[in-house]
Amino acid sequence: MKVNELAEAATDRDPGVGLAAVAALRALLEELEATHVSNARDRGWSWEQIADALGIRRQSAHRKHARRVGR
Repeated sequence: MKVNELAEAATDRDPGVGLAAVAALRALLEELEATHVSNARDRGWSWEQIADALGIRRQSAHRKHARRVGR
């Protein structure tokens, strides 16, 4: 399903359709975040800069992503 279709499905009155769309959007969001965090680290961004961009604490960003990006 495309992103716009998922967004539309997320507003469906059928809870099964809506919840499935929310789960798929959450998985997509996690994948996008991981990709952009990795890109930021490759470009020399600090954990503080990444955390600021995400609106979270540095420790939270590091704990969530450090193992995957290897830094």
